[in-house]
Amino acid sequence: MTNAELSVTFFVQMCLILVICRVVGWVSSRYLGQPQVVGEVIAGLVLGPSLFGLLCPQWQELLFPKESLRTLYICAQLGVGLFMFLVGIDFRAELLRKRARAAMWISLAGMVVPFIFAALLSPWLMTVPDLFSERATTFAATLFMGAAISITAFPTLARIIHERGLGGTTVGTLALSAGAVGDAVAWGVLAIVFASFGERFAAATTAIVGGFAYTIVMLTVGQRVLARVGEAVERSGRLNHTVLAFILALICASYTDFIGIHAVFGSFVLGVAMPRGLMSRELRQKLEPFVVVFLLPIFFTYSGLNTQLNVVSGGILLFVAMVVLAASILSKGVACWAAARLSGEDNRTSLAMGALMNARGLMELIIANIGLQKGVIKPAMFSILVLMTIVTTLMASPLLELFYAQRARRLGELKAMHLGE
Repeated sequence: MTNAELSVTFFVQMCLILVICRVVGWVSSRYLGQPQVVGEVIAGLVLGPSLFGLLCPQWQELLFPKESLRTLYICAQLGVGLFMFLVGIDFRAELLRKRARAAMWISLAGMVVPFIFAALLSPWLMTVPDLFSERATTFAATLFMGAAISITAFPTLARIIHERGLGGTTVGTLALSAGAVGDAVAWGVLAIVFASFGERFAAATTAIVGGFAYTIVMLTVGQRVLARVGEAVERSGRLNHTVLAFILALICASYTDFIGIHAVFGSFVLGVAMPRGLMSRELRQKLEPFVVVFLLPIFFTYSGLNTQLNVVSGGILLFVAMVVLAASILSKGVACWAAARLSGEDNRTSLAMGALMNARGLMELIIANIGLQKGVIKPAMFSILVLMTIVTTLMASPLLELFYAQRARRLGELKAMHLGE
């Protein structure tokens, strides 16, 4: 395709992506009680070979030719990085310190138990054809599956917490804190998998040590430098274009992507290091509409274009999908609920934690995409992980409403009645 043809194709794709994501997101929000982001995940599958490609393969190939996927991939990575930066801005570290013990135990349980399940399942999964690359070892498969099962839908989690008005609450703080710690460890494990898969163990060490060093530097020296920038913005009363360009340059030149972890982790840490106040408010105001409405749906569509759910419609692969789904729910949701209870949280809060931490969403799709891109897994396993992502993410909002939100509103009404008396 010529550059002119690629340009036309891209704009047609964007028109289709935006319309489908808005429509499916509206339907899922209005009739299924799901956040917009869940509808966007489903919309990505609708546009892929699982539905559109199955019903109209010629049209699907015409609208999404292989030559155009590289452009979509770049836009998708930019969207995910910017969104994770916005999630980091919303993260309240002072609330983490108040709940550090509970968050640590929940995060630990949400990592250890899934890796135990992965260690038990991986030897059997390696015997099933078309799941893992021929070059993948059982050890690499175990680490990859452990990270995939233990990951939490951090951006999706943030969206659910925000839309349910739980920001700053015990549940919201615990979920974001435990999710942040657990996902950081999962990315470290994935760095080992991808580095060892390429027989570059030194790269794994670089990724882990470099990621830890980046976090320390950004939350100390970087935070002080950014605070100075924030003070300048406060004095001027507005966020000028030069400062905006400086922040965007920091996001795009993500150090963590360079060392082998992923840009999303670096973007999140940068967001956490940002000073709260006028600068963070204006950054959110300027970036959020474009990122959430325009860029992020591209990522879901790109993932959907790599997903073929019809490969798990029967036989051994369907059985594998059910086993992976059951293991994911039991190892993550139940483990986080139990850890919250043992940490002293009430049952209502603990059940909400289990429901939220069990959602995989965007982060699972990132892991699956990278695993497929690096050649660790094959399309069948990719589709199984996407199916698991959809089911566990769809479960989160209804279970949160059942376990926590309804009772929280009821308690609020009772308190209001007592105050009125």
